[in-house]
Amino acid sequence: MNNIKEIQPLLKASKSPKVVITTHHKPDADALGSSLGLLNYLLKIGIQANVVTPTDYGDFLKWMPGESAVINFEEKEKYSQSLVEEADIIFCLDFNALKRINKLGVLVAQSKAIKVLIDHHLEPEGFEQFRLWTTKASSTCELIFWLIELMGDVSAIDEDIASCLYAGIMTDTASFKHGSTTATTHRVAATLLEKGAKSNRIFEAIYDNYSESRTRFIGFCLSEKLQILPEYHTALITVTAEDLKKFKIITGDSEGLVNYGLSITGIKLSVLIIDRTVARKMSFRSKDSFPANEFARKYFNGGGHFNAAGGESLEPIDQVEIKFKAALNEYKNYLN
Repeated sequence: MNNIKEIQPLLKASKSPKVVITTHHKPDADALGSSLGLLNYLLKIGIQANVVTPTDYGDFLKWMPGESAVINFEEKEKYSQSLVEEADIIFCLDFNALKRINKLGVLVAQSKAIKVLIDHHLEPEGFEQFRLWTTKASSTCELIFWLIELMGDVSAIDEDIASCLYAGIMTDTASFKHGSTTATTHRVAATLLEKGAKSNRIFEAIYDNYSESRTRFIGFCLSEKLQILPEYHTALITVTAEDLKKFKIITGDSEGLVNYGLSITGIKLSVLIIDRTVARKMSFRSKDSFPANEFARKYFNGGGHFNAAGGESLEPIDQVEIKFKAALNEYKNYLN
């Protein structure tokens, strides 16, 4: 926990600090949910705060209470810069290294503000003064609940805060099926439901709220782009820039696509390669003992959780696919 309780007197001093909350680029439900859960909590106890995201995010997250106040760095760079420069405290949520927040990371590194890391990814970089970190937490949203609990403010959690935090816990555990789901996770989720979170409405808002083009895109990927590599118990989907253009794919539309491969009997590793024009982005999901984070870090400048990681490459997409398949041979023992 690295002296996280010492942040309490700084937050609750007579002179309210200026707070900035940020999270990783292309935020998912855990990243945005933890940011908005913390924002709504701070505002409720009278602390001025702003959420600044490095990029945009999927429309399926825009139902979250407080989302309309989020500042997209790419759209309001100068304003975002002034907020970071004037901040007294910067909360860094759901990422372990400043490169994960793109150009915003340079500003945060230069800022004289106190930095607070709240995260559950492996190997935090160590740029912060305060830390609430463990890989044993199901999600950063669960850690935000722990923070509020450490502050003695669970009674301050209302439906808005609970809804944001429940969304992140639900999605990062894949609806409570991942191994990171613990008895504590269920107790936290139960408390959030008691505080007003509506599990069915949150599920529908996230999973039953996609466009027709996105649905057809998923079908296209599964029928035309899915490769099975039986000797490696691996499923691979490669999506070109032309595919994205054909289906008018926007931010968030590829969310969850990589998980389909793991639902196939016998598959231990599922990988998604997408040509994002500037770079080729990769998602890795694995079962059992395959170290997805180690594999991503070794070959594709990435990292993440043991069974869920990401990476990227500047090489052409066909070369990335060739490199990936060649690298699998070194990890054949893990996959068999």
